[in-house]
Amino acid sequence: MKKRAILTKRSLREKRGRAVFAVFGVIQRIGSGFLKIFLFVAVIAVVSLSFISFYHYLLTSPYMKLEQVDMKGVDGKIRNELIEMCGLNSEQSLLGLNLNKLKKRMDEHPWVRSVKLERRFPHTLIVEAEKQIPAALALTDRFYYVNQRGEIFKMVSESDDNDFPIITGLSKNRSRAQEQLDKTMHVINVLDSEDDLWSLDGVSEIHLRKNGEISLYFNHLRAEVTFKWDEFGDKIDGLKKVAEHLSQSGKIDTVTHINLNYEDGAVVSFRNS
Repeated sequence: MKKRAILTKRSLREKRGRAVFAVFGVIQRIGSGFLKIFLFVAVIAVVSLSFISFYHYLLTSPYMKLEQVDMKGVDGKIRNELIEMCGLNSEQSLLGLNLNKLKKRMDEHPWVRSVKLERRFPHTLIVEAEKQIPAALALTDRFYYVNQRGEIFKMVSESDDNDFPIITGLSKNRSRAQEQLDKTMHVINVLDSEDDLWSLDGVSEIHLRKNGEISLYFNHLRAEVTFKWDEFGDKIDGLKKVAEHLSQSGKIDTVTHINLNYEDGAVVSFRNS
């Protein structure tokens, strides 16, 4: 009996010992896991701080200073105005420039339709700008420039060039006015392909009629020329023939209206003698 009791006590002590060792093993594994996590976080922190320090160094480094602005698409006055608008100078870091912010500022310039920016390390900012090119003037409450895409982009000032055809009769409704301008651009493109008197340079006014038709007023012709916008390309040769005939017959100066909206030719109206 004593021997069995001794064996039982020894077995209990061994179990307790194993339990203690098991607890210490779990603690050791947990501690090892926390240590690994701590080391991982520490490494990440060191690497991040290194990158931040290196980036800060590059921002202040003379080897990354903005020394040149290579601007394409515009020059002279507009180029200088864009640089001034954005506050670009040689004290700035090329790496530290916010290109999106610069683009928004440059897009605000009335003579710039669009702009793309790119860094060329170590010292150059590349600016590719698309300059607005006027095709006509639109008369609403004031005169505005219209570009080659039919977009109104700038109010005309006293110092601006105003030697362009004037578009009149635009709707006050914005979407309707844009539709009218799109159609007008079709007519302008036809005129751009012509030479001499019948080119766009020879047009003084483009009037948009309420019925959807368009009237042209040429500098060399005292008559109103009316047509449907999508038929002008097919009718302009006929217009030239009519004008030539009227000139040869000596009646060109008495013409008030040439209507091209007829399949077989044109209807010509004359002043009363």
